[in-house]
Amino acid sequence: MPTTPSHSGGAALSADAPREERIVQTKAALLHEPGQDWAIDEIEVGDPVAGEVQLRLAATGLCHSDEHLRTNAMPVPVYPVLGGHEGAGVVTKVGAGVTGLREGDHAVLGFIPACGVCRPCSAGMQNLCDQGAGLLTGQAISDGTHRVTHQGRPVAPMCLLGTFAPYVTVNQSSVIRIEDDIPLETAALLGCGVSTGWGSATEIGATRPGDTVVIVGAGGIGINAVQGAAAAGARFVVAVDPVEFKRQKAVEFGATHTFASMAEALEPLRDITWGSLAHTTILTVGELQGDQLAEALAITGKGGQVVVTALADMTATDAKIGMFELTLLQKRIQGAIFGGASPRTQVPRLLELYRQGRLKLDELVTRTYSLDEINKGYQDMREGKNLRGIVRYTDADW
Repeated sequence: MPTTPSHSGGAALSADAPREERIVQTKAALLHEPGQDWAIDEIEVGDPVAGEVQLRLAATGLCHSDEHLRTNAMPVPVYPVLGGHEGAGVVTKVGAGVTGLREGDHAVLGFIPACGVCRPCSAGMQNLCDQGAGLLTGQAISDGTHRVTHQGRPVAPMCLLGTFAPYVTVNQSSVIRIEDDIPLETAALLGCGVSTGWGSATEIGATRPGDTVVIVGAGGIGINAVQGAAAAGARFVVAVDPVEFKRQKAVEFGATHTFASMAEALEPLRDITWGSLAHTTILTVGELQGDQLAEALAITGKGGQVVVTALADMTATDAKIGMFELTLLQKRIQGAIFGGASPRTQVPRLLELYRQGRLKLDELVTRTYSLDEINKGYQDMREGKNLRGIVRYTDADW
């Protein structure tokens, strides 16, 4: 059980006020070695230092990116790893020098920090903030130390968040304050999957009315690219996924056509577009393979683009592309992180669409799990049973 005192419903902390520093002891899902299952262990979460806040989380999403930790497609320098990077909760402690946040505030955690002052942030590209360089090191932005430990050993929180524990201590750059009317377990989805998928279609993808958009992979990110493309006015929204359940769900979220593979989609796509093919093809598969780029280019029309949102194995360097068509047909391949949007503007914007009934969030959650069931949640993800699974925290976890 945590030893931290409860928060005081919105009263601001004075940076100069004396306070007793305490370590939160709480349950967490740790990965001790690649290839293993997540282990439920007890960890210690330190108090916030200058520039940091501590939050008690309501829920965390089960994103495929954390599966990359387990498969070692995303190797990290420190084990154990505390997984999770998609969460929302209530601020319980505030460190010195923090601005714009106080105890009792509701907040979403963005898996990309946004300092607001580095060169990318100053140029309007907060999703490329320089503070993101250390996301897999486990070393806190504020002072380079580790805020989480397990039996005295440093722990690396995923994206410097570690939302597979009900308490987190994070830099203020990763915290996006939200209004209190949004259910926190719903808001948690905006920290990664919703914002990334929606922005892949609307920001990086720049979908316009009348466009044809193909989304390859209709999971937790791809289904939101479907939503984004439909909301932006695309005439044809084509969802490609081998799992029938996901294809059916894609129609509920705005897809006009669905197919099991890009090869299966090619001729029907050529027919409905009178040979023009896709303006934009968005790759949101679980793990990107090099030969998928050539397939995506083949279903993309002249002057079109392939948006690469999916993660590949970090060591992968081989890709197949039709180099001839890049030149003669003026096609583009464009990477995307957080959907090409700035976290501090995208999250409030999407919350407003949710309030207006123009963005589906509650419908994204297929199943809810306890922290103890996290391996079951990831098995369901691997078997294609979920759009998004979430872990909802209870008093038993705290």
